[in-house]
Amino acid sequence: MNDRAIVAIDLVKEFPTERGLHRVLDGISFRVGPGERMAVLGPNGAGKSTLIKLLSGLERPTGGHVHRGLQMSWPLALGGGFEGEMTGYDNMRFFSRIYNTPFRKMFDFVVEFSELGASIYQPVRFYSDGMRMRLALGVSLAIDFECLLIDEVISVGDQRFQKKCHREIFERRAHCGMILAVHDPRLVEEYCTHALVLKDGRGRVFDDVALACDIYTTL
Repeated sequence: MNDRAIVAIDLVKEFPTERGLHRVLDGISFRVGPGERMAVLGPNGAGKSTLIKLLSGLERPTGGHVHRGLQMSWPLALGGGFEGEMTGYDNMRFFSRIYNTPFRKMFDFVVEFSELGASIYQPVRFYSDGMRMRLALGVSLAIDFECLLIDEVISVGDQRFQKKCHREIFERRAHCGMILAVHDPRLVEEYCTHALVLKDGRGRVFDDVALACDIYTTL
């Protein structure tokens, strides 16, 4: 498949339980191309975060396939990819080499965006959860990913910082594909082009995001 898009094809994910296999996702399919923003909606336990992990490669599907025709970010809510004994500065050097991003470009962006100040030179194990998340989000946005995976990350920090996140993600990266696991219908209606609604392992994609939000609020 040469499609420049993220394509999920009949994704199935099962987990073993004491009562046998539990199917969290059952035949999920969709396509997200450049500039398209798909919300993933569903009640708690519907499989939103599991789907994000399957798309990123952190989990393997039980069945089905993910075609990654765009360079895709790790889940932007994931702050666990840093080496705790290394400073924020050294972690940035590591990621800049892996993703072939000029270090000075990454450093300047992350320092300005994260607002971590001198803490950037401290070991990450001393960071609070919020500081770690700001570093992770800054590094993610400093790399020219073609598709962003977002798992409620825009709730990080105070209202001013959340607005800063919105500008960076939705305004300055309008050319990127995005897949967002979110709970806020207002954000979906303002920014998303379509929505996947999950319930009991099954999913349906709606081009009418207002209708998708209405259905979500009744689940």
